[in-house]
Amino acid sequence: MIYGSPPVPTESFGLQFENPIGLAAGMDKKGENVQNWEHLGFGWIEIGGITLHGQDGNPKPRMFRSTKHNALINRMGFNNPGSELMAESLAKQKAKKWASIPVGINLGKSKITPNEEAEQDYAGTMERLWGFADLFVVNVSSPNTPNLRELQSGSELDRILTACNSVNANAAKVTGTSPKPILVKISPDLSDDQLKAVADTAIAQGCAGIVATNTTTARPGEDKVMNQSGGLSGKPLRNRSTEVIHLLYAHTNGNMPIVGVGGISDVESAWEKIGAGASLLQLYSAMVFEGPGVNKAINKGLNGKLKAHGYRCLADAVGHSHRS
Repeated sequence: MIYGSPPVPTESFGLQFENPIGLAAGMDKKGENVQNWEHLGFGWIEIGGITLHGQDGNPKPRMFRSTKHNALINRMGFNNPGSELMAESLAKQKAKKWASIPVGINLGKSKITPNEEAEQDYAGTMERLWGFADLFVVNVSSPNTPNLRELQSGSELDRILTACNSVNANAAKVTGTSPKPILVKISPDLSDDQLKAVADTAIAQGCAGIVATNTTTARPGEDKVMNQSGGLSGKPLRNRSTEVIHLLYAHTNGNMPIVGVGGISDVESAWEKIGAGASLLQLYSAMVFEGPGVNKAINKGLNGKLKAHGYRCLADAVGHSHRS
């Protein structure tokens, strides 16, 4: 039982979720609180992003809030202890207490690693942290690492996923278990054709799903906060992320599970993402603007929506706006 939040059970990538609401990457960057997020009603979490090499991230200040727009801007720059220290930290936590919900790990690229060697960075981190994750998210879409988004192009992404798949298969063989689901996190700032190309590469590489979307470099207006560089999350991202989910769901004929993230703050925005084609959801900014009760409110609302529309379960509702 996840504390304080009604169950909305669902299944994706062969994993069971007591509810679809996940903690988006970037909140627990160092994976310091793995065992406690479920107490806030999360059905799953994603920690990181983690890079092969430890790094301090970008100079401070690097996080900004716009109450006017219910938005955050960050240019954190993958600040994290690196894969080696992260593995040590997670091992100590797991020896004491671990989450009872699925744990995802967000994989990023170290700033010092050139794009030409990116696959070694992602695969190296995955190898070190394989035993701590239920799923992995390959993050090639953060706007805060120079040239990272170039890795979303077909050949670059293909190279990264090939390396990660190799690590995944080898680790599964050694442990006598199954490979872990690998998802790709994409930018909302790609063109429609680019989004389709990323999806095609992910499908060809056997990825389990797509996370749509990362933060955006677009701005809803011009003011002191909005002039800051970095990735914007929160309410202004809601419509574009939903558009991307619609496009990806249609392009893949609903066969590629999608994690919807961007501007989810209440049951209406959550239901909108599910209708567009999201099987699971994530939030971050809503924790800041709505408070820790937001998960309970959304899950309670989702049960009401399912009942009102005559759906037996959440999976039946996924993509419903494509059928109306």
